[in-house]
Parts: sequence; C-alpha cells; structure tokens
Amino acid sequence: MTATIIYGNQLAETLRVKMKEEIVNLKRKGIDPKLTVVLIGDHPASKSYVSGKQKAADYIGMDSELIQLPAETTEAELLSLIDQLNQDTVVDGILVQLPLPAHIDEQLVIEAIRPSKDVDGFHPINIGKMMTNQDTFLPCTPYGILTMLKLYDIDIAGKHAVVIGRSNIVGKPIGQLLLNENATVTYCHSKTANMKELVQLADIVIVAVGRARMIDRSYIKKGATVIDVGINRLDDGTLTGDVDFDSVKEQASYLTPVPKGVGPMTITMLLKNTIKAAINHAQK
Repeated sequence: MTATIIYGNQLAETLRVKMKEEIVNLKRKGIDPKLTVVLIGDHPASKSYVSGKQKAADYIGMDSELIQLPAETTEAELLSLIDQLNQDTVVDGILVQLPLPAHIDEQLVIEAIRPSKDVDGFHPINIGKMMTNQDTFLPCTPYGILTMLKLYDIDIAGKHAVVIGRSNIVGKPIGQLLLNENATVTYCHSKTANMKELVQLADIVIVAVGRARMIDRSYIKKGATVIDVGINRLDDGTLTGDVDFDSVKEQASYLTPVPKGVGPMTITMLLKNTIKAAINHAQK
C-alpha cells in the first residue's frame, strides 16, 4: 500500500477559483472585501509568507494592502496603527505577521485587533468561540487541515487523533477542532514520555513540531492519515516536513507532502475568513 498524497496546493486552487466567483458576486452587491497585512521589519520568511498572501488575494480579486514598518517600530506605534485599522470601515480583515520583534508584546497586539476583523483567528474571544464550537474565525492552518480532511471524506468522528505539538497557532486549535468533530484527541509534546506508543494508536496524526523528518513509519499505524505541518530548511536548501515522507508513505493511507501540502491551504483559509468578515460587516 502506498498512501494517497493530499496535495494542498491543488485543493487550494479549486477553492480559490470558487472564491473568485464569490468576490465578483459580492462586488455586485456592493461588498468589496479588503485585507490589510502589517509587516514589521524584514524577516525573510515573513516577507515570503506575506508575498504569498498578497498574490493569493490578487488572484481572487480581493483588495489587499501591505503596511510595512521598520523593525524599530515601537509597540505604541503598532497599537496606534491597529486602532486606526479597527476604526477604518473599508478594512474587513487585519493580519499582523508574526513573529514580531522582541520588544513588542505579541499577545497584546493580537488582543488589540477587533475580533470581527481578526481573520487570523488568534484573538482570545475567537479562540473561546472555537473552544465552545460557536461560529467564528478559525485559525487558518488548523482550518486548512480540517478542510483537507473533509474534502477527502476522511472520517473524523469516533477516530483517535494524535496531535504532536501544542503551539497556540496549530497544535492546540487543531486538537480542539478535531474534538468538535467528535474525534478522541491525544496531545503529545516535548515532555510526553511514551510518544511513540501513543502515536502508534492513532487513526489521524497531525505533526507540528518543527523537527525535520522526526516521525518515520515506525510511529505510524498501518492505514493512518498523516498531516505534516512542519516546514524545515535543510543545509542543502531543500524544504522538508516533520515527517519522513518516503518512509511514511508506505505505511499511511493518506499523507500530505512538504511543500505543496498544508501551506497553500493556510493562505486560502485566510482569504475565506476575510470574505466572511466582509459579509458580516455588510450585514451590520
């Protein structure tokens, strides 16, 4: 058995074509979704992510604006800008690209964004709504993973899902989303004593730890679904995930590659959240 490879880039393309049509229809009704991205400094990975977001927004016909500020921008200046964007009725979604310089309190910035414009899905109010299974903006990477599973008709209800990694951006929220879909969820992390034994019990494995090829086939139950969120650059410049792809593909039933896996879906869900924000704002 060789795994079916879930190419997130192909799924993302299909979804973006539909969004293109949706934007055209919304504009006819006078709704013109706008995303504003704030980038502090010139962190190469952040610049690359922001460029990908802008290209995707342009592709679907969404108005997107990049506000680029120097690395020495103060916390007060950034909070003042967020306040202006919160008040700006033209702006539907605000995204402050993380990580921020060390002198700026990330949590303070996240909480400064109005929940109705928090298209990253990181505001505590939106996280709380997600926890209690209410309609809200879901964090983009977990939302992308859930969408992939659903588009491939992979059963979640009643399945045992193991999430490796407990970040606020991926690990914790994807576990909660799977729980909301009636999976039984186990979290593994750096302090988990018997990780391999736990992962071997999983029907669905989500790996988000940032360690190149950490998970090989010996961790994976025959026929499990494996979603690799990790992006690691090797010494030779190539990108690889947290999963040893060649080894695991002989063991899993479904597997995402790196690159062309989860990443394109993350950006697509950001666009979806921004469209949702614009519709919400128009209805108020």
